Amino acid sequence: MEIYQPAEDSFFFADFLKKFLKKHKINSYLDMGTGSGILSEVALEVLDKKNILAADINPLSIKLLKKKNINVIETNLFENIKNKYDLITFNAPYLPRDKREPKSSQLATTGGKNGDEISIKFLKQAKKHLNKNGKILLLISSLTPQDKIKKFKSKLVARKKIFMEELLILELS
Repeated sequence: MEIYQPAEDSFFFADFLKKFLKKHKINSYLDMGTGSGILSEVALEVLDKKNILAADINPLSIKLLKKKNINVIETNLFENIKNKYDLITFNAPYLPRDKREPKSSQLATTGGKNGDEISIKFLKQAKKHLNKNGKILLLISSLTPQDKIKKFKSKLVARKKIFMEELLILELS
């Protein structure tokens, strides 16, 4: 198991989040699947530390974020999350399973057999953890099947072309 190191998707999402937080009044923030904590660090520039919670399934991420003094919880999606938030972000593992990929990095990159399973599971659970007028920001790839994700009535708020794919940030309320 390894911690997902920030890459193009992380930097794209962090830049978008920085602008989003300046435009919207957000009092409570959940960074689901935090990995290295890059989105939580962006939120710390704008929000009070006590209003930010980072969450990840990876114990190595938890350990890293505790060292960075970020409020963090180990959880499989919303399993250990009790509160509601104004904003929930998720840079989901969005790639279809590739048997050639090392097992150690699959947790951070593979969204299931087709690539959309974890995002769908997240979206099904996220609504009940949103405050009234709350928002969800989900990052996926053009390589992620989107037919089931579209049923959640999302709107595309940002896109970025990289290599052989396009990164997409969807907003749901």
